[in-house]
Amino acid sequence: MPTRLPTAARLLLVALACGVSAATSARSPRVDPFVEAVRLAERPVVQTSATSGALATDHGLLPPAYGVEGGFEPLPVAAPPVGAVAGWGYDSGPGFGWQLMPDGLIYRSYLAGPREPRLALHSFNNRTPIQKSENLWDATLGGRRGILRYGDYDPVSPVGWQLDLEGAAIVRLNLDENRDVDASDFRFGVPLTYTAGDGVAYKFGYYHVSSHLGDELIARTGVNNRVNYVRDAIILGVSRHVTPDLRVYGEMAWAFFTAGGAEPWEFQFGAEWSHAGPTGFAGTPFLATNAHLREEVDFGGDWTLQAGWLWRGDTGSTLRVGLHYMNGQSTQYQFFDRWEEQIGAGLWMDF
Repeated sequence: MPTRLPTAARLLLVALACGVSAATSARSPRVDPFVEAVRLAERPVVQTSATSGALATDHGLLPPAYGVEGGFEPLPVAAPPVGAVAGWGYDSGPGFGWQLMPDGLIYRSYLAGPREPRLALHSFNNRTPIQKSENLWDATLGGRRGILRYGDYDPVSPVGWQLDLEGAAIVRLNLDENRDVDASDFRFGVPLTYTAGDGVAYKFGYYHVSSHLGDELIARTGVNNRVNYVRDAIILGVSRHVTPDLRVYGEMAWAFFTAGGAEPWEFQFGAEWSHAGPTGFAGTPFLATNAHLREEVDFGGDWTLQAGWLWRGDTGSTLRVGLHYMNGQSTQYQFFDRWEEQIGAGLWMDF
């Protein structure tokens, strides 16, 4: 039968064990082996490059991090989202590569731009020299989507190059005349956009726009004075975030083909403000203004002011409601040389 140690002896052994443990800890920075094992199990699996000593991952090479016993400590790398395309070329850094149908836009549409591709509805009273006053809806049925990106995987503020497709039908409905279609403009574009992540973004591309007079307006008035307004243009734009909340921009376009009174040059510039980042259900106030100058009206044009409330999602898409004011030449190209003043409200959704 084993002999039980006296209480004093047992206390002495416990004290010695504690002293040895403390001395060992002083000589080595290792943590508890069970905690270390769990941490290593949760660490991303990486391999050390035989040539540079950097850490090879699925998304490029990571530089080594010193100060950890054993040589290197791998840096955590976020996996690309589902749908990211691998193997199209080299990666210039962690999380940087080719993507097909990426989420988010590098160069976003102008909030107060009346001819941007989006889902929108303006309801307003319109004063003109001819009709004096009329109640109208301007509905935009369209959108914009990235099709190819070489850059990072951030959906809100991506960095790199991106090719987009955009398209929209901008239709005017007359509320005073049984919601007749008075006119419609159709737009299609292919913009190439770029940013280095320094708050400045660039846009270069092509767009086509054509205008059509509504059959119902022709049947109602008997007047068929449709103009075949067409533009095929090359566009160049620059956008800068002065602060995370404030964006200013400017762009110019030159049309290599025109018809129906359109002339080659146009310029657009403006500013917009709203709190940056996803807003959640609370949303944020917004304020936006835009000016558009066109050669065919002696570089006059239209000025738009919008203010209201905005909600922004995790991919940068926005939903807005607010007040709308426009003064200048008509935003419908079928009436491109007619002065209008629009006062009303709107609902806008940008992708």
